Amino acid sequence: MSPVRRCSRTACGRPAVATLTYVYADSTAVLGPLATYAEPHCYDLCAEHSERLTAPRGWEVVRLSDGSAPTRPSGDDLEALANAVREAARPQERAAGAGGKAGGGRGGDPMEIGRRGHLRVLRSPDN
Repeated sequence: MSPVRRCSRTACGRPAVATLTYVYADSTAVLGPLATYAEPHCYDLCAEHSERLTAPRGWEVVRLSDGSAPTRPSGDDLEALANAVREAARPQERAAGAGGKAGGGRGGDPMEIGRRGHLRVLRSPDN
């Protein structure tokens, strides 16, 4: 007997990565991480078959994510990373530009009086 569980689909010999369980009372197919051990009423699926899984009309597919698996970065994650890189580069630009200014304050901006990380302390326009 092989220690690696194989996909339950006919003629597929790839290693299983997910377990499919049907909840007939709720007309739901639940696809989650590979179960700890093989159950007689569950189906082990390979990566390709688990991604392409569809349910019968009127049924719902619930995909449970594996919390230990690394997730792909979303568009928001990539945008936040790009903004962080831009912000990290900004103080160097200000320091280079503020060298020749008189009365420019710490960062070259006459309204800025302090900085902590990406946050700035601005002088009130009344002062």
